[in-house]
Amino acid sequence: MLAIVGEDAVHRVADLPGESAPVGLTLALGRLRSLGVTGLRVALPAPGHPLGLSGPAEFNKRALEAEEAVICHGGGLGLVPEVYEAGPDGDVHVEVVWHVLPVREAPPADVPSLGEAERELAEGLRDATAALTRLDVAGSGPVAEAAIDAYRARAERGREVLAPGYPPRAVRVLELAQRVGLLVSLASEQGHGGAVSAGEMFARAEALRPVERVARRAQVAAYNAYVEERER
Repeated sequence: MLAIVGEDAVHRVADLPGESAPVGLTLALGRLRSLGVTGLRVALPAPGHPLGLSGPAEFNKRALEAEEAVICHGGGLGLVPEVYEAGPDGDVHVEVVWHVLPVREAPPADVPSLGEAERELAEGLRDATAALTRLDVAGSGPVAEAAIDAYRARAERGREVLAPGYPPRAVRVLELAQRVGLLVSLASEQGHGGAVSAGEMFARAEALRPVERVARRAQVAAYNAYVEERER
């Protein structure tokens, strides 16, 4: 439960079958199980890339707007988050309402196997590094260095990136995807590296777009590996 909530103050689930008002996560997860849900899949769609979605159109539209969703395995339901801030000035906190919508029981879009994701990440990291080096836009400077140091410190503390029971390859893939995502984030920020003209900025974006897509695909493959293995 803590892994779902993170640092947010409140998570509630709305439009849940059998409930007339939003309910807390504990009750919602129990209700979903009673409705036939046996697992949860992550979707991380982006404009032009419905990664992890299976339809119908209304659910896909809401998920694309949020750029994330959860697809229930069994039960024909999915959840899309609505995130907002609440509270008075000086004591603002984040609240999340997960809206339950019907989904189509079908294979999720564009999700690779763990083996495919691992290969794509290695190739994407190599290609992006080479391209960004040519463009002189790789993350640099004190802000980038501090971000990289913070990431390494978290990794060295042996943090658990996935819950017990996931295959070791899923952990490996997710860790690599997070490193690739960090590279993309640092290289995308204004002020890092030497790309200053409009043409150079466009070249940077073009170099990063495919590797960002690869990293998202790999994250979804890693997060969903547990459900995929249970299905097999």
